[in-house]
Amino acid sequence: MTAKSVPTLNMVSGSLLLALAAVWGGSFFFAEIALREVPPLTVALHRIFWAVPALYMVVLWKGLRIPRSVKAWLCYLVMGALNNAIPFSLIFWGQVSIESGLASILNGTTAVFGAVVAGIFLVDEPLIPRKIVGALFGVFGVAAIMGLDALTNFDLRNLAQIAILGAALSYAFAGVWGKKFLSGYPPVMNAFGMLVGSTILMVPVAFYSEGLPSFALSMEVWASLLAVSLLSTAVAYLLYFEILVRAGSANLMLVTLLIPPIAVGLSYSFLGERLGTEALWGFGLIAIGLIITDGRVLAMLLGKRRARP
Repeated sequence: MTAKSVPTLNMVSGSLLLALAAVWGGSFFFAEIALREVPPLTVALHRIFWAVPALYMVVLWKGLRIPRSVKAWLCYLVMGALNNAIPFSLIFWGQVSIESGLASILNGTTAVFGAVVAGIFLVDEPLIPRKIVGALFGVFGVAAIMGLDALTNFDLRNLAQIAILGAALSYAFAGVWGKKFLSGYPPVMNAFGMLVGSTILMVPVAFYSEGLPSFALSMEVWASLLAVSLLSTAVAYLLYFEILVRAGSANLMLVTLLIPPIAVGLSYSFLGERLGTEALWGFGLIAIGLIITDGRVLAMLLGKRRARP
């Protein structure tokens, strides 16, 4: 691929997108298994801790120079908080009370939140009417999932769903932070620095809240912890940045539509989880919101309509 290549969604980038959806969708499944023996904050720590040496090997292999400035590492620390420490902790804590498939659907609001937050804080990504309409569909989808009783009966399950939405919002702010302060560094270096920063934050938080982690775990749980770290984090970030170069950010956002079906399918097939019809309706509304936010399907339909004699 040359430097002048235009980012497009072709067979290669489409296959990479499906692979990314699979490893990210699998993170909810792997976490559900790990949470049987490991508390949520410690699961979050495992996820980022084991990914650090894996990405460090990639940094060495590519011959990248690790930044030495305090400013760069402060930026990585904030990025690690917004894109890893906070959302991973909220998602895994939420999964203690709700199904992994439902968590993935609620996490699907990330792209909608991202469009709104970027529209507020980034000059080159204005909050146009299309994005506002997409955000409203996302809100309706969340309302359909949580139900009207969430307004009157505030229980732990509702709080868990709000935690997942908080994670999606944190991801949205991470996107803005990364674009404003980390765009001058190589993508793989950003991923490595971000994970180092989030590990520094999570070690004292997890140890203080849940104590020293136990290593006397079943093989099934260890396999899940390593999978969520190496596959759903280290490999996922490598796929993420490769797709970003090959297909562009707009095409990359489509992964948000692919993750929930994969996560729901895994949880249904292997964990026996069943989601209610309100979750499926909610996912449909969120998906419509993402399609409207993306805009290309609407543009294609309008273009065909105008092209008719």
